[in-house]
Amino acid sequence: MKTVFLLLMIMSSPNQPTVKYNAVLYPTESGCELVRAGYMDAYENKSEEYKKIMVTEAFCIPFDAFPIIKTKGIGA
Repeated sequence: MKTVFLLLMIMSSPNQPTVKYNAVLYPTESGCELVRAGYMDAYENKSEEYKKIMVTEAFCIPFDAFPIIKTKGIGA
């Protein structure tokens, strides 16, 4: 088993029946946290009008996984 980190980004807009999400695997916690911080910084730099119609949060979730076949530089 190998610990990998799932960056889970969740977005919500008014009058929508569901939330939207995107997820990406990272082989290290530091790599995941770096991208999470960049994602949240980009959101914080949006206008107040944008933030009134879109809210988001991101989490780095560690979990043990069987070795994953390497694709496009993930290396997990």
